[in-house]
Amino acid sequence: MSAHLTPQVEQDEARLPQGSLEDPELITEIPGHVIPIIRQEFDDFATEAGRFLNGELEEEDFIKFRLRQGVYGQRQPDVQMVRIKLPMGGVTPDQLDAFADVIERYVPLRKGHITTRQNIQMHHVPLSEAAELIRELGEAGLSSREGCGNTVRNVTGDPRAGTLPGELFDITPYAGAYVRYFVRHPTTQMMPRKIKTAFTATDADNALTQIHDIAFIPRLQDGIRGVAMRVGGGTAIMPRLAPLLFEFVELDNGDYLRVTEAILRIFDRQDFLRVNRARARIKVLVDKIGIDAFRALVEEELQGDWVRQRDFSVDGLLTEHGEQERAPRPRPSHGSPNGDQREFVRFLESNVSTQRQEGFTTVEVMIPRGDLTPEQFRGLAAIMREFSGGWARTTVHQNLVLRWVRDESVYDVWKRLGELGLGRAGADEITDVVSCPGTDSCKLGITSSMGLNRAVQERVLAMEISDPLTRRIHIKMSGCPNGCSQHHLADIGFYGASIKVGEHTVPAYVAHVGGSYGEQGIRFGERLRSRLPAKRVPEAVERWVRFYEAERAEEEAFRDFVARVGTAAFEERVRDLAMPVEFSLANMDHFIDWSKNEPFRVERGEGECAV
Repeated sequence: MSAHLTPQVEQDEARLPQGSLEDPELITEIPGHVIPIIRQEFDDFATEAGRFLNGELEEEDFIKFRLRQGVYGQRQPDVQMVRIKLPMGGVTPDQLDAFADVIERYVPLRKGHITTRQNIQMHHVPLSEAAELIRELGEAGLSSREGCGNTVRNVTGDPRAGTLPGELFDITPYAGAYVRYFVRHPTTQMMPRKIKTAFTATDADNALTQIHDIAFIPRLQDGIRGVAMRVGGGTAIMPRLAPLLFEFVELDNGDYLRVTEAILRIFDRQDFLRVNRARARIKVLVDKIGIDAFRALVEEELQGDWVRQRDFSVDGLLTEHGEQERAPRPRPSHGSPNGDQREFVRFLESNVSTQRQEGFTTVEVMIPRGDLTPEQFRGLAAIMREFSGGWARTTVHQNLVLRWVRDESVYDVWKRLGELGLGRAGADEITDVVSCPGTDSCKLGITSSMGLNRAVQERVLAMEISDPLTRRIHIKMSGCPNGCSQHHLADIGFYGASIKVGEHTVPAYVAHVGGSYGEQGIRFGERLRSRLPAKRVPEAVERWVRFYEAERAEEEAFRDFVARVGTAAFEERVRDLAMPVEFSLANMDHFIDWSKNEPFRVERGEGECAV
């Protein structure tokens, strides 16, 4: 906790985690307003930023303070990335309008970026203007608090929770209570590293619980609501699947909060993890001692005196969403498919799902590279007000799900999305390529993963793929091995690297194939020994896809095809593409990364993820 916070804010921070969220100035029950807003924090940020810019505050101290406010340094000097947390991805129309307003005022690139953690990030914001940006978004109920740093990061979840056929109950309110309990919690401000949490809605596990530090899966036992808990998952340089900690932990009595706090208290005391911050995740502890020993530590921790000092009641923390009550009333449609019947049917196949509530559907909006302009933010807000139940949710695949759309309005919604350039079919399919920002902004980036995203998407679109099994292939790329795009889980995944050619360097990628996620569980892809120059990656993708189409067994999924034929077969298909590139005038393009216009060189700074 910063020594420069006012006594009132210190008092609020100490009070909030105890379950006594009763101050109407701090909380609201409106969906999309999950994190309590403390306006004093904006003043404190402006003050501390000013002291730093004036040379009155050491950079190391300011960075720690800045990260807890969700403001992250970029590879470019004197500008910041601001990360706004959207718990469970929830966002309202007014909040989308607020994003549009601040992007126009403070964001030079004039775009907001949806991440694989369901946040919205804005890049290249001058530090002197960051306080005003987060203050204005705070007025809309949006918070960047603990969006970065060694804290409990944004809590992610299934964007269709509450609407899915077969779900036991809506997990959303319990995820919101978890957010409110742990934000500003004294134990979670300076842990060894960050904690990523997920609440899934069903066993289909659209929230990818197995790769999270802490995760929850709904369960019912004798009519009592509860969750199965996982702990110790992660990707990056040490991918691990989270093992099961407890089969059943009650929700309504707050047991899941009690158990989680025990986990975090144990984690916070592991000083051996602080020695190497790059390997300081909770998965390292679980991997070292085993899940049985970790479970014993949790059970012992739950006997401590601290338990009696806490109020774990969720009554003051739960939020009621009431989306169905706000869903627009039926009205005549403005039109019906005519000449665009084929395109609309394709959109229905890939982007539209039936809700368990009769007469309603969810519509997934495919957002290329997760980027939205101010005009698109406002256009989506208008569509939400007219056609959905009051809010939407971002997805871990960088898209947006409109909920509570009446069946008879889907065509109108599609037409309106088309006017915004967002009516493309193929959500969560092969043309819906996922990537992190890479060298566009990240200090740790090696390659331009966003540039490669565009190139690969253009290639697969040009392939005009119609085969249903091929369409299910997922492609993801990260600009470094850390895996913010979740490339480990992709059918075809890449992470950024380089190839040395004499005194010159070629941007390159290391490929993984055969990853998967969903009802069958998560499978990490197998890394190929081929290191491909960045400009040859789209060709490699096409070769691998055509190889699969030509030689797969009937109804054989891509992941199963990889398991059957082996990685050597994939390496053989791109052997010539992995050959060294000779530096010459004819080959100069290979020495320039995608979306760049100057010779490539590795410029990797010290990231702030482990500060």
